[in-house]
Amino acid sequence: MAKISPVAAKYIIHSKISIEGVVDRPDVIGAIFGQTEGLLGNELELRELQRSGRIGRIEVSMTTSSGKTQGDIVIPSSLDKTETAIVAAALEIIQRIGPCNAKIEVHNLEDVRTSKRQFVIDRAKELLKILTEKTLPDSQELADEVAQSVRMMEVSEYGREKLASGPGIDESEEIIIVEGRADVLNLLKHGFKNAIAMNGTSVPETIKELTRRKTTTAFVDGDRGGNLIIRELLAVADLDFVCKAPDGKEVEEITKKEIHKSIRCRITAEQSKLDLGVNDDGTLKEEPILRANNFKNRVPPARRFDNNRRNGPIPRMPFRPAAEVSSILSTEEKRKFKETMDDLFGTRGACIFDQKLNILGKVPLSELGTTLKSLNSGVHALVMDGNVDPELAQLSERVGVKHIVATSSKMQGPHNVNILTDEQL
Repeated sequence: MAKISPVAAKYIIHSKISIEGVVDRPDVIGAIFGQTEGLLGNELELRELQRSGRIGRIEVSMTTSSGKTQGDIVIPSSLDKTETAIVAAALEIIQRIGPCNAKIEVHNLEDVRTSKRQFVIDRAKELLKILTEKTLPDSQELADEVAQSVRMMEVSEYGREKLASGPGIDESEEIIIVEGRADVLNLLKHGFKNAIAMNGTSVPETIKELTRRKTTTAFVDGDRGGNLIIRELLAVADLDFVCKAPDGKEVEEITKKEIHKSIRCRITAEQSKLDLGVNDDGTLKEEPILRANNFKNRVPPARRFDNNRRNGPIPRMPFRPAAEVSSILSTEEKRKFKETMDDLFGTRGACIFDQKLNILGKVPLSELGTTLKSLNSGVHALVMDGNVDPELAQLSERVGVKHIVATSSKMQGPHNVNILTDEQL
């Protein structure tokens, strides 16, 4: 009797058998051949199909428990799907095996080619990936790669300080001042040949001279260090425009699109002074403050304390000038807050302290408001690498914060939270 090779089978019939009694495997196979004989005609006779190799060996596995038999029947088939379905349905007419009642139920017709097809797809993906990695780039990609390499080879040294720069400093009417050599390389790679590096935070004499003769744009990183460099340039050089990389990114790592977008959005030096809140010499402007002894006259009448109004509003604490605020802090608090500000420099993060100056947590500025709301109380001080706005001040006052130390503050007028900048420490 022929047997189908597993490679030749196209479909597999999976069925379950339940027998109310104890029988053997040959009884089941005999019932399958005997009770389907003559049912489907000569062309679909199981014995003939198996003899011609279109139906494979019938596999039966059974287990007996408590006088009942359960098992599985597996039949491989190389017929088409219609004929295979007919043969599978014919199995379900078997109702007795030997002296016992039985029931056969087909639960799956498996297409063997599906798994083979999936293997072909997965293997084709692997082969295509290998081919793509080994295939030579097209002519345009080759040209771009060579052009970028040539541009990066054009980095030269300029002036007596031998500053890294592009080859077009003398010929160009405009120059771009960046922080370091890596920034010059990135700009050169994308076609900007008029960039020159400061090589530090102090402004070299060569750059000071260039800014007097040429239209100058400062292109700095999108962090606090970039702001400090802008302030330095505003103080000692004749700066015309200012532009920054996207927040949290450096000029050396941004793409060509981001470079063009940043330069298109550049602002004038005067506008930059207003945005940073600095004077012409780069120092921070002093915010107008109110004297504590005059503040009581500025409080609206509805908020003034009246001993005869027991249910009246609670008076607000008097506002203290910045010079007095720093004196409120203990020596230990000043030292702790100063160290924390140095650690947070450029991170755009914040530290939350309790009454004993233990750090309750470190969070990004974007999550600071949510964190304060979740804590609700027990917060003694905030130290943050960022700006204090009215919304944060109100929230801090609501949860009982006593001190906020920040890089800058837009708060003006009275408030109950002691706010000071790191420079006032």
